[in-house]
Amino acid sequence: MGFSIATTALRAIPGAFILNAGIGKLGLPREVAEGMQGMAATGVPKLGELTPEQFAKFVSYGEIAVGAALLAPMVPKRIAGAALGTFAAGMLAMYFRNPAMTEDDGVRPSQDGTSLAKDAWLAAIAIALMFGRK
Repeated sequence: MGFSIATTALRAIPGAFILNAGIGKLGLPREVAEGMQGMAATGVPKLGELTPEQFAKFVSYGEIAVGAALLAPMVPKRIAGAALGTFAAGMLAMYFRNPAMTEDDGVRPSQDGTSLAKDAWLAAIAIALMFGRK
């Protein structure tokens, strides 16, 4: 496994951010979890079938796992990229499936959608990790 400053940057920055977000979601109050679950279910409808407590654990543990995979150098970059890609796909599904997030064209972000539209960068990082040179 070779060391690359570019790969380290692609992994460390989103990894630390996502890990921190997951840790911050541990023990979410039920009301907060319900609000997040409603939004998440617009992108991934199956998430609406969980209880708010199950959803909160799923989201926090999932973010912790993705962040840790990105930060752990022993995890191959393609596997870390696949984990990040799955995470980004869920975020972008919420963006594209919620009409309030986009302008009338369904692509450009509305003011409300800007925070999710930026997750396209995570998808680009995932692609770079999965398909970049060895």
